[in-house]
Amino acid sequence: MEEQLLFKEKQYLGRDMTWISVRLILALFCFIAYYINLEHMLSRQLFFIVGGGILIVSIIMLYMISYRTKVFPTHVLLSGLWTTSVVKIDLSSIVKVEKKRYSSFIFNNPVYNLHKNGKIRFYSGGKDAVWLTDRDGLIYVIGSQHPQELFNAIEEARGRS
Repeated sequence: MEEQLLFKEKQYLGRDMTWISVRLILALFCFIAYYINLEHMLSRQLFFIVGGGILIVSIIMLYMISYRTKVFPTHVLLSGLWTTSVVKIDLSSIVKVEKKRYSSFIFNNPVYNLHKNGKIRFYSGGKDAVWLTDRDGLIYVIGSQHPQELFNAIEEARGRS
């Protein structure tokens, strides 16, 4: 018998607006340099190829899944790209659930299962995250595009057990 799924979300690698903006500004710089550089044909072609490459890589990254979040009545499953391990967080060991800002920084790099300073981080995009604290004091920070729905699903799952 399959368990009931309370919440499901896919986080994509290239859909964070700040990094999309950075990539588009770099491509725009390459195309402006291509337009301005009339005398040196070789460097002109190189700027065009690099600008086009940045756009193509950006489009591919829009469809690359960074990780999936699934909330079940007893646990939270986080599965990442291709060869990464699946992380299972048992909800019976969680003592505190909070929804708050992921970070105070403007630019945040995508991470999966990053252990640092007593926190385990999962992030691809969005401003807010769900912070889970277990009995041992370990904090799981799960970034989400829909943090309120993730928070509600975890609270519902904790209420059932």
